[in-house]
Amino acid sequence: MSNTFGHLFRVTTWGESHGDAVGVVVDGCPPRIRIDLDDVQRELDRRRPGQSEITTQRRESDRAEILSGVFDGLTLGTPILIGVWNEDQRSKDYEHMRAKFRPSHADYTYQAKYGIRNWKGGGRASARETVGRVAAGAIARKVLAQEHGVEIVGYVKQVWTLAADVDPDTVTAAEVESNIVRCPDPDAAPRMIDRIKEARKDGDSLGGVVEAVARNVPPGLGEPVFDKLEAELGRGVLSLPACKGFEIGSGFGGVTMTGSQHNDPFYNDQGRIRTRTNRSGGVQGGISNGENIIIRAAFKPTATILRPQETVDVEGNPTTLEGRGRHDPCVLPRAVPMVEAMMALVLMDHTLRQRTQAG
Repeated sequence: MSNTFGHLFRVTTWGESHGDAVGVVVDGCPPRIRIDLDDVQRELDRRRPGQSEITTQRRESDRAEILSGVFDGLTLGTPILIGVWNEDQRSKDYEHMRAKFRPSHADYTYQAKYGIRNWKGGGRASARETVGRVAAGAIARKVLAQEHGVEIVGYVKQVWTLAADVDPDTVTAAEVESNIVRCPDPDAAPRMIDRIKEARKDGDSLGGVVEAVARNVPPGLGEPVFDKLEAELGRGVLSLPACKGFEIGSGFGGVTMTGSQHNDPFYNDQGRIRTRTNRSGGVQGGISNGENIIIRAAFKPTATILRPQETVDVEGNPTTLEGRGRHDPCVLPRAVPMVEAMMALVLMDHTLRQRTQAG
């Protein structure tokens, strides 16, 4: 099912951008895990629209409701249903494009696949779908933190050509949340914010890179061959709207090194096997090695721009289209909790899978 992610910790998202509600069903969550609605709401607040001057001005409170699977603050081991009501849809903003295909959107491909599409706000292809992912990710993060002390921190590494200098081993969530672009580099963040404002004023958009680190991940997570941990992380992150690239560890930069430069030497750290460097990004042979897992996700510039663009209508006739409505000039600040969520969901699923085969 294309709407379901995971093997043992399974999440199914539902709802459309301009429908009544969006949400998620989480199946496979262990019982007796203390879940506070505030844990979920905190992450949704980081994802919600209208949170700053450099994000879309759609006004959604994104107040989560847990409708099943939790009793007296503890998970029951049964499916957890979380819903969020849509409050600020403006479908009229899309009326002029109901018969036109927006460049670099999913309009044409959805029409080609299903023979029908929801032209209001993009339907399932909208980033509004990620409400369910982030809510489910909040639960996964809580379990990982309680049982293993896993900490996941994501941040904006690059906007356009502006790159930040960040140490993934030491960066803190407080540093990330210290500014509206979610970049913990105090020198790069203001320049990123100014550039995003400039793009919005010009009716254009920008892309960039989110980097994320998972700390205290136990060794042994991941499956050899097809379900390698980096493959699962890549699949999860690349399923996010607008994500076009994925790296782990040295990533593409590793091709400029020799084997002797790239290999991570092992050593014994008071009975714990460690590596002196971490160019593998915490994963070797598709299995976690206990070092920090470091990934990067590349996001394209927002497809909706407030400039005339060449396109065709549903009959194939040439026409032009100019975007309207409220859209992010850069998805990066709101993509941070999305990347963190997908990382948490993959690690949670593989934690449960490891339990089934541990001796």
